[in-house]
This record gives sequence, structure tokens and C-alpha cells, in this order.
Amino acid sequence: MKNKYIVILPLALMSVTMTATAGTQEEANVQAQANNPLANMKAFNVHNYYIGDLTESKKDANQLWMRYAQPVSIGKTNWLVRGSLPINSFPTPPDNRKETGIGDFNIFAAYLLDIGKPGVTFGVGPLLNLPTATVDALGSEKYSAGIANVLFNASSRKFQYGYLLTWQGSFAGNDKRNDVSLGAFQPFGMMQLGKGTYLRTTGIWFYNFDSDSYSVPLGIGVGQVFKKGKTVFNVFIEPQYSVFDDGPGLPKWQVFVGLNTQFYK
Repeated sequence: MKNKYIVILPLALMSVTMTATAGTQEEANVQAQANNPLANMKAFNVHNYYIGDLTESKKDANQLWMRYAQPVSIGKTNWLVRGSLPINSFPTPPDNRKETGIGDFNIFAAYLLDIGKPGVTFGVGPLLNLPTATVDALGSEKYSAGIANVLFNASSRKFQYGYLLTWQGSFAGNDKRNDVSLGAFQPFGMMQLGKGTYLRTTGIWFYNFDSDSYSVPLGIGVGQVFKKGKTVFNVFIEPQYSVFDDGPGLPKWQVFVGLNTQFYK
């Protein structure tokens, strides 16, 4: 009888350990994928930038983004489609009076390539920007098209990184408005601290090829990931400061806050 318990006890402990390890691995995977813009699941994000100081105006502004992403399979190919719509509140010419309204709608479709590295996702595809602004000064009044390229490396549980690279150029719209030729590069990194808490940096650098204006913000923030049922919530705050900029109406400093939601099947 004693020998029987000697055999059963280690097996029971092994079973508990394996279950706990599996749970830990699942949690680590959820946390690592919580910031993946190419994650293979539906997602809805609400992001807000409070801009405390605009260059050459000393005025504040605000930009609220609503983003929806969904994976799509076409034949044997896999795509990630993401649409974004902003609500802008900016000082506008000629008297710098603040106007609030919907901005231009942006959508891109990234073809997901299998690059043979576990934990690494890579996508590239077309981008389209539509002049949906309800106030002319809050949008470009131009139809623009371009390309988007995204990489996310979640091969490490501790540190995830990647980038979003886009370019768009106008091809139609109001002839009285400036042409659009805009490039943007968003490097991002996340360091996991444990229990769903992480550090983040996600400043968007851009260059306007039409006006030669540019902005390079750097930020450091903190986020928290938690799962309820089949939904993963990711809340964060990230102050950002522009280390290089040239041109009017650019953020000198801003506070980026957001809520990301991912819906597991």
C-alpha cells in the first residue's frame, strides 16, 4: 500500500505542475500577442492622443482614433484588414479657432507571409485614405493610396518588437489643397514585467515629402493586459515628446492612452 502511494503522489504532483505550466504558457502567449497588429483575431481599439503643444501655435489639440481589424482568408492566402477613423479637434486657420469633427478614413490590407520563424508575423499590402472629414480643415480633401508593411516579433516572452511602415500619395480630390505624399514609420517595443504589466514605446515618426515637414516623437509608457472569457483587454498610457520636428502644427508633446480588445474564437 505504501508503494502505491509513493507512485501516485509524484504522478499527481507532475499533473498539477504540467497544468500550471500550460496555464503559464497560455498567459505568456496572450500577453505577448496583446500588442500584435497582425494577430489572427478580430480586434477593436480606441486610441486617444492629447496634444499639449503644437509647433508654431502654442495651442493644444486632440485626436481620438477608432480602429477595427479582422483576419480574412482569400483562397489559400491570409490577410489582415484594418480600418481607422479619427475624431479630430484642432485649431484651424485663419484665426486658430478649434474645430472638432470626423477626419479622413484610412484602411489597409496586409497579406500575411509565412517567413518560417515561429512567433514572427510579417505583412504587406495596399493602403487607401478617403476624404471623409466633416470639416474641410480637419482632413486632406484628397484621395490617397499607398502601401503598408508590418512586422511583429513575439518569439520572446519577455520582449516583443516590430514596426509599421506606411506611405501614401494623393491621386484625386480638391485641386486647391496641397498634394499628399506622406511616409510614416512606427517602431514599437514591449517589455513584459510579469502578471500582464509591461513597458511600451510606440511613437510614430513621419515625413511629409510635399512640405518637407517631419516629426520624431519618442515615448515610454506602461500597460496592463488581462483576459476575461475569450476577450483580451489591453489598457495603457504613454507620454511622448518630439525630439526632432520641423513645420507648423506638429505635436511637441502628447499623451497617448488607449484600450485594445482582442476577441479569441
